[in-house]
Amino acid sequence: MLHNKKIVVVMPAYNAEKTLLKTHREVMAQGIVDLVIVVDDDSSDGTAHVAASLPATLLHTHTSNLGYGGNQKSCYRLALESGADIVIMVHPDYQYTPLLIPAMAGMLVSGLYDCVVASRILGGGALAGGMPAWRYVGNRGLTFVANLLTGAKLSEYHSGYRAFSRDLLQRIPFEKNSDDFLFDNQILLQILWSGFRVGELSCPTRYFPEASSINLSRSVVYGFGCLAAALHYRLAKLGLVDMK
Repeated sequence: MLHNKKIVVVMPAYNAEKTLLKTHREVMAQGIVDLVIVVDDDSSDGTAHVAASLPATLLHTHTSNLGYGGNQKSCYRLALESGADIVIMVHPDYQYTPLLIPAMAGMLVSGLYDCVVASRILGGGALAGGMPAWRYVGNRGLTFVANLLTGAKLSEYHSGYRAFSRDLLQRIPFEKNSDDFLFDNQILLQILWSGFRVGELSCPTRYFPEASSINLSRSVVYGFGCLAAALHYRLAKLGLVDMK
């Protein structure tokens, strides 16, 4: 709890057996998280077994792999069903530090923001933290185009570490989004379109073998998907198409 608000952390998990316990311990060590929801997307390792042993944790398993976006849809549905006031997505691969949970929750509880994105770009430490140069360049390029087409001024659209208010998740049609990695970009565009307030804070970058990451070919597909989504947003602003 934080100011009488129920804080729920959701973890979209896939083959996270090696890092799930460490991530969970650090999440709970923040002292404000009421419930952790782990959604195992039909992992081939012992992710579900580890999750079943964790305290203050609800485990939900998919009988087939639904993809990263499909996993998030389950995460947010379950969080809303649990009565969450604040929902924070933390990847169980330990790429994003749970130490930022109190700050992210505080920004939402203050009433100043409806969504908080932990940005790897703010602070300028992305490359020093191990982000590959090609990924950094792609991130900056896609973010520049998205800001140009949406009129926003975010430092990045591609971080997987985010926090949402209950009201936002109830009003955003996230079920319409992709079941793949494009989900992250699409939901952020929906949030901007609906006029919700988005805050950012700086997040250290950590890249290591156990951290999940899409390969170059899938990154290219994701990049073109982001460009198409931002262009659709702009055309919707011009009244030429309907916003998804």
